[in-house]
Amino acid sequence: MAEHRDRTRLAQALHDADGRLDRLVDTGLRWARAHRAPWWLVDALFVAAAVADAVLDISGATALETWLSLAAAAALLLRRRAPVLAFALTMPGLFVGSAVVAASIALFTLGERTDRRWLMLVAAAVQFVGFAGFVGPPQTMGELVVSVLYAAIFAIGPLAIGLLVRTRARLTEQLTEVRLAREDERRQAAEVALSRERALLAREMHDVVSHQVTLIAVQAGAVQVAGRDEAERGFARTIRQLCVVTLQELREMVQVLRASGGTAREIAPQPVLADLPRLIADSGLETTATVDLPETLGQPVQRAVYRFVQEGLTNVRKHAPDAAVRVSARLHDGTVLVDLVNGPARADRLELPGSGLGLIGLGERASLLGGSLEAGPQPGDGFALHLRIPAEHTPPVG
Repeated sequence: MAEHRDRTRLAQALHDADGRLDRLVDTGLRWARAHRAPWWLVDALFVAAAVADAVLDISGATALETWLSLAAAAALLLRRRAPVLAFALTMPGLFVGSAVVAASIALFTLGERTDRRWLMLVAAAVQFVGFAGFVGPPQTMGELVVSVLYAAIFAIGPLAIGLLVRTRARLTEQLTEVRLAREDERRQAAEVALSRERALLAREMHDVVSHQVTLIAVQAGAVQVAGRDEAERGFARTIRQLCVVTLQELREMVQVLRASGGTAREIAPQPVLADLPRLIADSGLETTATVDLPETLGQPVQRAVYRFVQEGLTNVRKHAPDAAVRVSARLHDGTVLVDLVNGPARADRLELPGSGLGLIGLGERASLLGGSLEAGPQPGDGFALHLRIPAEHTPPVG
């Protein structure tokens, strides 16, 4: 019985220790993600490791071997701007000297920063040959197997880690874009819902309150004319004047309620046509824009054009990364014509979930302005959006 209790206590102690270690590791990982090291510190550590490898790894190295290894370490300073050149400069040190660390870091950088797969394969093959030659010619079958195994690890490992880092960065970027797009879609949906509720309230106030206040004013006018004495007619006059003032204030309130949007439009300025160049530049897409619209267009029309281009560029980033985009906007016969067309994707598409409300919101916005929205695929695996809205739009009051 005592032995069983001891085993139970030991198992519980091991379980508690395992949980504490997991929490400690999770805390450390969260801290590391929130406190990223600056790029220059990372490069300095890489160069220091390569220099240590060059100086300490080979005993009795010649001056040529040492200098080639040090040159390979110095080449890592170019890895961010010229990863291919940095890798090429590390190869003499790998083949002749002791530059395993420098060559591995350079190969990692190629996987992280280069899209050309054939170049990655060539670099991995060169790394494989160079490392196999570095450990010396094998004498037995066992040494041959070990040499090939270690060479494969040092050729495939850094490249695979670089590809993993690049894929993670791209996925993080696109997930951030999806999150921002969803927030924008939710904000637009909330604005549409708020506009409908305000419009409904405005109709109720106009149809019910205005009607009844008008009846009161009419009755007061009748009393003012047919009153029995001056005091009665004065009361009626006052009531009629108050009804007139109330109707004027009610009309202004209805106009405010009819306006699209909520209080956020009074706090933060809404985008207009002048903000389109910055939107296109910040998208990071290869975009050709031809916008020929007057800045005298109404604010609702300008906002609709801006939101249309914004949603279109967001969809391209989600569904056709690195695709070429063409944006054109012009005024023809009193109608604003906006087209956004993208070509086929030139990078791997990441299948990410979407709410599908973006184009629905744009269609509703266009419909509220008396226009239309068309969307559909294009030849060559492209996609096109077409917006048509009247240039003059005055929201009804009653």
